[in-house]
Amino acid sequence: MTRARILLADDHKEMRDRVEELLAPEFDVVGVVGGGRELLTAESEIQPDVCVVDISMPIICGIEAANKLKVGGSKAKIIFMTVHEDPDFLQAALDTGALGYVVKSRLATDLCKAIRGALVGQLFVSASRRLGTDSEHS
Repeated sequence: MTRARILLADDHKEMRDRVEELLAPEFDVVGVVGGGRELLTAESEIQPDVCVVDISMPIICGIEAANKLKVGGSKAKIIFMTVHEDPDFLQAALDTGALGYVVKSRLATDLCKAIRGALVGQLFVSASRRLGTDSEHS
């Protein structure tokens, strides 16, 4: 079985390094970018299976970038990773067609689960009382 190809977008190098390390045992990280504009370019060149995207990035935020990918006909599944535990951010993320919303404080336990779920069309949302999800949705 081939490993899923992941494109990662986050504006903090330390976070990109951490996420790459988390994903490496199970997935192929085929691209790493620092912003939404770079995500759009890299996605069209690489055509990954999944884009793991930070919401809060300068110039083009993750939600705007995901919307542009959707309008552009991207086949990549979108997983958001974020510090935002606000239902409005969750709703905006889901409105893009994203299949995952992972709170950064739960990356180690939730990110790979979210990617595995997205690959088979299942929604995953990190458990969070502030998001109104006492247990993860999958």
